[in-house]
Parts: sequence; structure tokens; C-alpha cells
Amino acid sequence: MAKFKCSVCNYVFDGENAPDKCPRCGATKDKFVRLTDDKAKLVDRARCTNQLHMGLAAVLDQVHSIAETGIKDNLDPGCVAIFTRARDEARLLSQFIKAEIEVHINKGKWG
Repeated sequence: MAKFKCSVCNYVFDGENAPDKCPRCGATKDKFVRLTDDKAKLVDRARCTNQLHMGLAAVLDQVHSIAETGIKDNLDPGCVAIFTRARDEARLLSQFIKAEIEVHINKGKWG
């Protein structure tokens, strides 16, 4: 299936022809550019990884929340150390994911 990218908002449309109107911004059909086969394959392939990144980010948000609760519980120094490390690592990995997604967007690996 072909892919068309809106030159106004970067929305990627999958179909045999560009839509009459961009579903995201309302731009007209003439604002769509058909992606080359290589670019379209890259978008397809990257969609899986991007979904995995977003899923991992959601799990890391849960780790952060659980760790905060554990820190507040403050049972003993060993527990607090584990929860503190989990919170800090979750925050760090979340930032890595955001940076990687930005790289994907800038390289056209999103859509």
C-alpha cells in the first residue's frame, strides 16, 4: 500500500491515493507527497519500534509511580535505595526514549 505525507502537518496516510483532505489539518490533496518505496518501508518498519518505545515509556511511568510509593513508605534504607534507583533509572530511560523518538521523527521514521 502506498503512503502519502501531508507537507503541511506531516501526517502519513496509507492508501492507493492521497485523501481529498488531510484528516489531521484539512490540507487539500495537492499538499500530499507520495513517499518513495524505500521511505514507505522505513515508516512501516519503524512503526513497530515506535509502538514498543511508547509501550515501554508507559511501563516506566508505572515503575516511577511504584518507586515513589516505596520511597514514601520508607520501610528501611535498603528498600528506599532500591526504590530510589528504580525511580531514577525509570526517569533516565524515559528521557532516552523521548530523545530516540525525536530522532525517528527527524529522520522520517514516524507516521
